[in-house]
Amino acid sequence: MPTRRQFALAASTALSAQRIPGANDRIRTGIIGSGGRGRYLTAEFKEIGAEMAAVCDVYEGNLALGLKAASTGARSFDNYKRLLEDKSLDTVIVATPDHWHARMTIDAVEAGKDVYVEKPMAHKIDEGFAMIEAVRRTKRIVQIGTQRRSFDLFLEAKQIMDSGVTGDVQLVNSWWYNHVGKPSPPKIDGKVDWKQWLGTAPPRDFDPIRFRNWYWYFDYSGGLLVGQAAHVMDAIIWFMKSNHPLAVCCVGNKPQASEWEVPETAVLTVEFPENYLAVFTLGYKAMRYAGVNDQMKQFHGSKARFDVARESYALYPENTKAEPMKPSQEAVRVNSFGQAARQHIRNFLDCVKSRREPNAPVEAGQATNIVLCMAMDSLRQGRRLKWNNAARRVES
Repeated sequence: MPTRRQFALAASTALSAQRIPGANDRIRTGIIGSGGRGRYLTAEFKEIGAEMAAVCDVYEGNLALGLKAASTGARSFDNYKRLLEDKSLDTVIVATPDHWHARMTIDAVEAGKDVYVEKPMAHKIDEGFAMIEAVRRTKRIVQIGTQRRSFDLFLEAKQIMDSGVTGDVQLVNSWWYNHVGKPSPPKIDGKVDWKQWLGTAPPRDFDPIRFRNWYWYFDYSGGLLVGQAAHVMDAIIWFMKSNHPLAVCCVGNKPQASEWEVPETAVLTVEFPENYLAVFTLGYKAMRYAGVNDQMKQFHGSKARFDVARESYALYPENTKAEPMKPSQEAVRVNSFGQAARQHIRNFLDCVKSRREPNAPVEAGQATNIVLCMAMDSLRQGRRLKWNNAARRVES
């Protein structure tokens, strides 16, 4: 006679086998979190051919805008668990504040859905490991929204990196420069289910400033430090074939807005067991300028330096002469990065049908998540932190 655990696993396996679309089936999708990014993803999923069949948000203003973006016919939900009960949905998009990513993804795969979850993958290290366990047990397809892993320019650059032409790389410099202004007075259009929005975050009275500017508070996010490093560090980890860090140290300035907690100027240094350092500089009080090098990753090898920007790459062989460096391989595709998200979503939807592994699986997401969570803790504690991979814990 089967044990209770065996029965539960069998039930989970049976549920995970539900709603696997065929090659010609239109994929029915629901979105959880219909703020600005959620509505952007709604438009992209629709453009590729998915049917946006459900919209969920705890804020009436975003829910109304999300339903408009999805167009006629989408069901409306103010509780994501009710959306997950809809057995007609094949996939869900999770585009909520960071502190909800893990719980919603786990609940979604348990409900038999495949998931496209925005970066960062989670808000805590343990959450990432819980996501991996749930995804592998339920055999669902989960794509982390680090779209550079599907962008054709980055795929070409990865092949160049894999060829070994750079030689030994022991230093990677990277940066993201832009400008962000002070927050405007918050405007609330409609009711907010504040208790549901907070979830596992510390309880507090409704605060419209926190609600509309959640990105800048550690309870819910790591701000631009985590948001932009999620892309840059993920690309570095991908190109360098790493799985986890050895140690992380992060320092930052005071935020320009007194009510913010997360700085817009910071430096993150990561030590890796493959014997290289990765340095990421966030400068969001820099001047605005239109250029291909506002986002950069420079792989300094013993034979060549490989520069990979958002819409370009260039390989510079060793040059000991007093003359300008010239790339031996390069590609520049201005205004091409808009394709990256669409290519990433297409990869996800293709994998939903084929059941192949997507380009940004949960294990890759967790490798970056460990770095990002340690960066937040290092910044707040003011010290370098070590990662014990065998014990899966942070040590001082």
